[in-house]
Amino acid sequence: MSLLGDLLAHNREFVSNREYEKFETDKFPDKNLAVLACMDARLVELLPQAMGLKNGDAKLIKNAGALVTHQWGSVMRSLVVAVYELRAEEICVVAHHDCGMRAIDPARILASAQERGVSADTIATLRGAGIDLDSWLKGFDNVHDSVRHTVATIRSHPLMPKDIPVHGLVIHPATGQLDVLVDGYAQA
Repeated sequence: MSLLGDLLAHNREFVSNREYEKFETDKFPDKNLAVLACMDARLVELLPQAMGLKNGDAKLIKNAGALVTHQWGSVMRSLVVAVYELRAEEICVVAHHDCGMRAIDPARILASAQERGVSADTIATLRGAGIDLDSWLKGFDNVHDSVRHTVATIRSHPLMPKDIPVHGLVIHPATGQLDVLVDGYAQA
C-alpha cells in the first residue's frame, strides 16, 4: 500500500471511531496566540508539548526556518489575519537549533532540482524574469540573528498593531528547552 493509502486507511478508522472528538474546538485560539515555527519534523509534537499548548490554544503557522521572508507574503498575511480576525493578541516566533535552513546552499538546491528534471532553461527563464532564486532559497547563518530579524519584520509591518507583543524564541529540537531571545512585552 502507498503512503497515501496508509494515511487514508488510518483516517477512515480515526473518523469511524470518533477519535476527533477529543480535539473539538472552534477557530479562535484559546490562548489568543499565534506561533510561527519551523516545519522541522522533530517539532511536530515536541513544540506544542514544550510550550504547554493543546489543540485549540494557538494558531500555528509553519514554514522552513520560521522565517518571514517577505512583508507581503503568505506568512505575514496569516499573522495579520490571526490578529484582526482570529483574536490573536500575542505572537511567538520559534526557530530551533540544528535547523536545515542554516547555511543552506541555493546552488545545491537548484542542482538537485535539475537532477530531478527541472531544466536549466526553466531556471534561466525564472532568473530572466527577475526572480532572485538565490535570495529566495537562502536560509540563514545564525538562528539567533534570524529570529531577531523575523521578529523585527513582523513588528515593523505597517498593518501590525504596535501593541501586539512579538516574542522570539529558540527551541532545542531534542530536549524542548526554550530560550527567549526577544521578550515581546519589553518591546510592545
